[in-house]
Amino acid sequence: MKLFVIFILSLSSIMCKAQANDAKEQAVLDDLIHNELAVGAAIGYSVGDSIMWHSAKGSSNTTEGKKMQTHTKLRMASIAKSMTALAAMQLVEKGALDLDTPIQTYIPDYPTHPKTQITTRHLLSHTSGIAGYKDAKETRTQTTYASLYDALALFKERDLLFEPGTKYTYTTYGYTVLGVIIEKVSGLTFEAYMQQNIWGRAGMKDTGVDKFGVQLENESKLYHRKGGKGKPKEGKENNLSNRIPGGGFYTTIEDILKFGKAVVNDVFVSKETLNLMRQHHSLEKERNAYGFGWFLYNPKPNEGALIGHSGAQMGCSSFLFIVPEKKVVAAVLTNTSRVEVGQAAGNLLHLALEKVDSIE
Repeated sequence: MKLFVIFILSLSSIMCKAQANDAKEQAVLDDLIHNELAVGAAIGYSVGDSIMWHSAKGSSNTTEGKKMQTHTKLRMASIAKSMTALAAMQLVEKGALDLDTPIQTYIPDYPTHPKTQITTRHLLSHTSGIAGYKDAKETRTQTTYASLYDALALFKERDLLFEPGTKYTYTTYGYTVLGVIIEKVSGLTFEAYMQQNIWGRAGMKDTGVDKFGVQLENESKLYHRKGGKGKPKEGKENNLSNRIPGGGFYTTIEDILKFGKAVVNDVFVSKETLNLMRQHHSLEKERNAYGFGWFLYNPKPNEGALIGHSGAQMGCSSFLFIVPEKKVVAAVLTNTSRVEVGQAAGNLLHLALEKVDSIE
């Protein structure tokens, strides 16, 4: 009887602590919806092989009165770059893709330049000299490109910002080029490669390419805060076919946590390859250093101990944090653009690390 009582008391103590932690985590979610910052949000974290906590709040469709849920499909924006970078590094591991060979090896008609030629290493680290979007109109484009190769015509003849490998400038178009290279090397469409080798391997059943004009089951509407101020309003869908590898996927909070778990458990690439991706390849910093498809959020000498990616586009403000050595993942997805979600992701990560410390 005494042992039974002790067991019940211990279980009650654990449950109380869990409930207290849940309250803290719920508060992070509440803050994202408070004062109508985001119309809807889904957040969560995982430790090791388990999703420890995830939840959703707000609306996915205000017109139809639909609530945001953990299986609601949302844009992820530039978190896509981390997935594309892993896809490229899989091909590097196989010896099918060389980091330092000029990209004309894979795309023969891509324009050459007077001195240094662009390489896959340059594309992965944003040191290619390829510029970003020309203007706001280009980000809001309604144009459909039938293939990634066709999308290259939008920017490939433009002047480079600098000689490849000499500076760092963040550019989504560089990842469009990377997507074409993945197609050329693998013999698959980019979408098929990602489905087989990234999303499929991680068990991500609700992640895919966001196709213009196609409304998916359980997909959220897009909302926007003009200038990052005021009440969010329904946004006009933009066409992502010019940027699919760098920001053209949809996902769910459940799937993005599965992705993070697969990263820390070496499902996609070897530990040695992930370590290479976590090195500082971006030459100089803009807030944080950049590796291959990852921002490095730690100050020297520990750059790469905390990696991740932010995302921002019409109908999306997102953030992913990963601590590989602790096998901790924290993620925030919203259906509203121009929402600052970095602090929320950081607070959620802190709670996840507390959970790890209590287990250890």
